[in-house]
Amino acid sequence: MNPSSIAASDPAVAPPSAWGAVAAADVATASAHLGAILGTVFEHGPAHAALVVSDTGTDLARALTEAYRRQLPDARFIDFDSVAAADVLAAFAALAPGDLVVLVQSTNFRLDGFRLRVELFKLGLKVIEHLHLDRMPGIQGSYYIAGLAYDAGYYRTVGPALKARIDAASSARIDSGGDVLTFGSALESAKLNIGDYSAMHNVGGQFPIGEVFTEAQDLEAVHGRVRIHVFGDTAFMVNCPPVPITLVVERGRVVGVEDSTAEFDEVLARIRADEGEVWLRELGFGMNRAFTRERRVDDIGTYERMCGIHLSLGAKHGVYTKPGFKRKDARYHVDVFAVTEAVYLDDEQVYRDGAWQV
Repeated sequence: MNPSSIAASDPAVAPPSAWGAVAAADVATASAHLGAILGTVFEHGPAHAALVVSDTGTDLARALTEAYRRQLPDARFIDFDSVAAADVLAAFAALAPGDLVVLVQSTNFRLDGFRLRVELFKLGLKVIEHLHLDRMPGIQGSYYIAGLAYDAGYYRTVGPALKARIDAASSARIDSGGDVLTFGSALESAKLNIGDYSAMHNVGGQFPIGEVFTEAQDLEAVHGRVRIHVFGDTAFMVNCPPVPITLVVERGRVVGVEDSTAEFDEVLARIRADEGEVWLRELGFGMNRAFTRERRVDDIGTYERMCGIHLSLGAKHGVYTKPGFKRKDARYHVDVFAVTEAVYLDDEQVYRDGAWQV
């Protein structure tokens, strides 16, 4: 990575830093953003311990670790790659309910079948996860750090307002520039990922955040056409075709594609081979304004927060159960991102000019 490829204020001109491609100014920005997350989202204070488990495999991982050091001077820090798995597990076990664990992962930490976030939640711990940082080199590190900004007034006002309108709607429409995808039924009760855990049993998750999601109550009521500008490929990476791909949807299934690519054809072929047909399920309302059609990161799980609409292809959706969909047979949940010109819930336009209007 080129240290001159990234900067907080001017990505074209950046000074070298101790964090390689991540400029010192970006580390300071990350520290400020994480301070807001720790205080506002997690309400972390001196009454509770903090443990940061990180690695040094990427510039971004080292930069985030430094940002946490500045915000959590009394925390315990463990280099995941320099200790035995048993030592990490012992550190988790030494914590008390309400304590905080931060996981800064260039890839995805594995601990002999120990499902990190799930098991930490079982211990009553608060969890912040940063995943797959190796997928976001160079300027993407700056975009990722920008995505950590926590605007409580925005997320905690717009998010619930969107949920209220989604839950009350009898239909939805996505206009992707003349092509319209219609959700011709009521929608499932929307779920929020807005950094407000006050009504939730578990506190924490993967960051950056910013999403409200649902799906049609009647999946077969989804029909029409939608153009997508990004899809998740078979390596879980953002794939941006040279021109948007048009999906033709009938009775909730993708029955045709226009302007496809070999990579997208492979995604569809894998789904059809294992599931028989390509269902369209999730309707995601991304809220994170740091990520746009132009400001992308390669990790699909991070880019999923992009301000706009994303959908999922495949029968798998762990949140909503539907008759006829068996968990053991549902293997795919592939995120695709709609060219989002306008979004309507019933006849109310809730998205235009790149922003939510609620």
